[in-house]
Amino acid sequence: MTISSSRLPLVKNPERLENRLSEIPPEAGVYLMRDGCDCIIYIGKSRKLRSRVRSYFRDSTSKTERMNTMVKLVTEIEFIVTDTETEALALEANLIKQHQPYFNVLLKDDKKYPYLCITWSEQYPRIFITRKRQLGKPKDKYYGPYTDSSLLREILHLCKRIFPLRQRPQPLFKDRPCLNYDIGRCPGVCQKLISVEEYQKISQKIAMVFQGRTQELIEILTEQMQAASEELNFETAAKVRDQIAGLKSLTAQQKVSLPDDTVSQDAIALAADDQHAHIQLFQIRAGQLVARLAFIANSDAEPGAILQRVLEEHYQTAENVEIPTEISVQHELPDGDILADVLTERKGKKVTIVAPKRQTKAELIEMVERNAQYELQRMQKLGNANQQALQDLADILDLSELPHRIEGYDISHIQGTNVVASQVVFIDGLPAKQYYRHYKIKDPDITIGHSDDFASLGEVIQRRFRKYRENPQLSRVDNSDWPDLVMIDGGKGQLSSVVTILAEMDLLADLQVVSLAKKREEIFLPGESKPLETKAEQPGVQLLRRLRDEAHRFAVCFHRQQRSDKLTRSRLDEIPGLGQHRQKLLLAHFRSIDYIRQATSQQLEEVQGIGMKLAKDIYDYFHPS
Repeated sequence: MTISSSRLPLVKNPERLENRLSEIPPEAGVYLMRDGCDCIIYIGKSRKLRSRVRSYFRDSTSKTERMNTMVKLVTEIEFIVTDTETEALALEANLIKQHQPYFNVLLKDDKKYPYLCITWSEQYPRIFITRKRQLGKPKDKYYGPYTDSSLLREILHLCKRIFPLRQRPQPLFKDRPCLNYDIGRCPGVCQKLISVEEYQKISQKIAMVFQGRTQELIEILTEQMQAASEELNFETAAKVRDQIAGLKSLTAQQKVSLPDDTVSQDAIALAADDQHAHIQLFQIRAGQLVARLAFIANSDAEPGAILQRVLEEHYQTAENVEIPTEISVQHELPDGDILADVLTERKGKKVTIVAPKRQTKAELIEMVERNAQYELQRMQKLGNANQQALQDLADILDLSELPHRIEGYDISHIQGTNVVASQVVFIDGLPAKQYYRHYKIKDPDITIGHSDDFASLGEVIQRRFRKYRENPQLSRVDNSDWPDLVMIDGGKGQLSSVVTILAEMDLLADLQVVSLAKKREEIFLPGESKPLETKAEQPGVQLLRRLRDEAHRFAVCFHRQQRSDKLTRSRLDEIPGLGQHRQKLLLAHFRSIDYIRQATSQQLEEVQGIGMKLAKDIYDYFHPS
């Protein structure tokens, strides 16, 4: 079978490559590179498109390995001409956000550093800390990622003491507020005792704190306090006075002052090794360090290009008021002047980007770099510990390569009731929770008083690897879904049941399976009557123990949830005429069985599908005469 010349990589078709390059104009714009599957794999910008694109296909020694790999895949090049470099930068950012090209992914999605989220998509915004940045709702605002999670929690805790905010994700009572309202900690969101507009104004004040605009907020509150005092509204003035005092104490306790109290700028620097680059961005407002943000990137690009990409992504989601008038960088940015023009246009004031070489600003960059270096060393230390554990585990099990993906399985139940299983995954020795799975055991022979962990494990393994049996053509090489090691929580019996299932599925030869017994932390291999000779303190054994404990925790939590749901369902099942569908409607409306029990007949009738007679039956069930 011959491949069309249009599907061949351009580097293998010099004539077509030259023709395509000659068609690209020497103007400002954006270029898109596609592979043989017509997927966009890279998007870039340039003030001179032809020169920039041609540079990719010149001498490969000056380019990174990542870029060389990308160039070998390019089969087509498209371009979009813009009027200015500023428009090119904005267009590039939008296209990258839309298409997420593989070779544009510079920043790593690291769950180590937390964000603060304000859910502006909701009428009454929630404010919480998360390590996962969800981009599905454009109105929601994320601040971070912050290097110091404990400091972030302390600041949020103080903010909740200074301003009245909703304290619970779900209301405690259906028809009245909780104690937080009585003591002034919550404005009564659950009962809508505060309007949406007023509550959003409070949330905006919290946002100003995390935007580094605390001093500006204090000035606004001071004006409000004086106005309330002049109107003889002394109660309101006293509340605002307490808020101002709280903000001043927050500023005094949590911030670090710098010598120049007139400086408002961002300073960014990085420290890198052969694999990763750790980047820190210091936000300085009115001479005070208000926040330290951290990013992790692949280190296969020039330092200036890494810093540029971090700044572009950071300011893309920032509000205009958050953009400082001055940005100090450790290395010159390849398109720093274009980025400065874009930020100037957004802010409405001149924004400068400089790489300082002397005096105070250079010392600031050195401080940022030093902090980045310390964090990189900490990452390296953790990475080395995981590497040692993986190497030790490979030696224990006589593996030819270090296990990249390890899966752990456990069963949880109480005498055969609500039998569930867990699948947890470690990638390079660290939990990868996005791959965790729950299983409800479906075996009809497993009933109350008749548990069978062996059969349960066999069912889970069969369901996990069913697709490989049904489709033998599925690759097991370079497949991120295929585990390098499977660990079963248990002894020889549990291991034997899993081995039997895998043998029946004709998968045993391609899988490395072990079990870890609880009592003596013994490792068993298939077909071996005695455990391996290991020591409990060995790094490899410790890694398996962490995996086993995580599988156990995940299974037990799911079992408790199922048991709680069943207890709730069992009470509602006793009410004549109340089927599964109406039970779901009731629970969705009242949130819990306690609220259903407290509801009146009229309140029960408000639920869709619950008529007058059924509402009376439900009420009579919980209130027998």
